[in-house]
This record gives sequence, structure tokens and C-alpha cells, in this order.
Amino acid sequence: MKGAISKLELRGARVAIPATGAASRVATILRVLGLSENAAWQVGDHLADASLCGIESHGVMRVLQYAAQIRTGELAVGVDPVVRNTETGAYEIDGGGGIGIPAMQLAFDEGCRLAAINGIAALAVRNCGHTGRHGAFADRAAEMGFLTFLTGGGNRKKWRQVAPHGGARAMLPTNPWCIGIPGGALGPVVLDFATSKIAGGWVYAAQSAGALLPEGCVIDREGRPTRNPDDYFNGGAILPAGGHKGFALALMGELIGEALLGPATAECNWLLIAIDTQRYRSSPHMSAVAEAILDELRNCPPAPGFERVEIPGERERAHRAAANGLIAIPEATLAQIAELEASLRI
Repeated sequence: MKGAISKLELRGARVAIPATGAASRVATILRVLGLSENAAWQVGDHLADASLCGIESHGVMRVLQYAAQIRTGELAVGVDPVVRNTETGAYEIDGGGGIGIPAMQLAFDEGCRLAAINGIAALAVRNCGHTGRHGAFADRAAEMGFLTFLTGGGNRKKWRQVAPHGGARAMLPTNPWCIGIPGGALGPVVLDFATSKIAGGWVYAAQSAGALLPEGCVIDREGRPTRNPDDYFNGGAILPAGGHKGFALALMGELIGEALLGPATAECNWLLIAIDTQRYRSSPHMSAVAEAILDELRNCPPAPGFERVEIPGERERAHRAAANGLIAIPEATLAQIAELEASLRI
């Protein structure tokens, strides 16, 4: 098993458990809470795969958040996402107020289907909770030959997480961007990042695990740098990635999410654009040129402190391949999942 990719400085140890077992535990928890069997397994598999890829912020830890939101009525259960063609001819996915992972999967499936017919497709994704690790959806779409763009936002009044560049108060959500494109010999190239210096999920993961955050990512309510996740939850803020550049991308996501798509419910609104790349170039030709570009970059001499140049998306697939089906979960997080199971009499 490969060591976990983590941005956290743990005070305790990790426990290695089979990903299949973790997926089953998540699915069982969600079934008891009222999700359909299909939706529960869809979420369980997605979270376990995120952990396998080393993306702890979007991994099995998230079941704690989902369970809490279901118990307070913030997330609906017993709902399935649906595709709608609006009066104006726009396509949208309505998540029914439930966990957003099934809704986002449906959006990518429908977006690729429509793009295969028309060359390009655009869909809104509305009325759903947390939509998971977007890179997983983009990677799968790219494997099928589609270029995808995804961004969203529009719920800053509820999710004030990130300070604008030059500001000392949380004003915007983390408003992620995700782009996936077919790549070369090692698979698709996938960009998947929050517009903040650290995804909100890492702050939740740090609090759950009793860990410290990286330097320079979070400020407390007085605007002072901190590594303590509790300072964020007590009125602090995450800083934008790249200063004004991250702030600008977050602002674009917020304008798309609300000014374009309307009021957000549950969490955020999302806009997905899918393009059939074969309308521009055949897969073999595109792959050959992509590999020439990527190989040249991989062979760039590394700067001091780096082992090599990494291509976006390759690290996650390599981590999954080296994990041998095991994921390393912080002891504290695993204990909280066990407590949740006990409270549900599982």
C-alpha cells in the first residue's frame, strides 16, 4: 500500500482498511438513513475511490457530513436526480435536494450523450448537496473522448468560506473548476481544484482527524494566519489560491452559479459543458500529439525540492494503482464513523 497523499499534519495514526469494505460501510449508513440502495452504493463507491486516489478531503470522511445534513433535514433522502429540458430549450439536472454525487454523474452521462449527437452540450446542475470529486467524472468522460468544463457557485450567503483577495472575511464559496481532456499514453489530463488555497473538505478532514492544516491557507476571525481548523469554523476564512487569480476564478464561478443560473438551493449551481473531441481530431491523432506534449513536460529537469514534473490527473491514478485496494483513514475519523454506525444501530 502506498502512503496517503495528505495535506494534513496528523497527531494520531492511520488505519489501513479495504476500499470495498469502506464503500460497503458508507452505503450501509446511507441506506439506514433513507437513501435508495442504488444511490447509497453510488455514493459509497465514489467516496471510497476518492480515498483510494489520495483525495482525503472528498473521501469516506464525507459520510459524516452527509449523515449530519440528512439528520437535520438539510439533505433529502429517497430522491433520484432527473433530466429536464426547460421551456427555453436548456438542459438541466435536478438533484431533488439529495446528495449531489448521483446528480453530477447523471449530468456527465447526459452531457456526453448529447455531445455525441450535437458535438457540444451544456447542462445546469441544480438543487443538490455536495457533488463529490469532480475529477472522477471528468476522467471517465475523457476516457470516452470528451472534453468537459465544469464550474459552479452561487450560494455565498450560506457558504461563506473564502476571503476575496485583499479581504479579511469569508465572502465566497470555494467555487471549484474542473477540466478534463483525453491525454496520451498515461490517460486523460484532469484539472480539478478549488479556487481557494485548500478545499473546504480539507478543513473538515483536519477537524475530524484532529490535525493541523498547511501553512498559509487559513486565517482566523482577526485575519491572522492559523493552522488550527477550529479557527476557521469560529469565523475565520480560507485564502484564495494564487491571490487575485483564485479570487477572479471564484468570482466567475459565483456569477455563473447565481447571475446566470439563478438562486442556488441545497449547495451550489453548476454549469457543465461537454465537447466531442472527435469533431475536431481523430482519437489516435489527438492522443499522439497530446503524448508528445506531455512527455516533453515530464522530462523537464525538476526544480530543487521536486522529484519530477507531474501531469494533472496522473498522480491520482498512480496512487489508486499503488494502493492495493487499501485506504489509510485517520484513527480519529474512523472512530467517528464507528460512532455514527453505533448511533444508527448498524
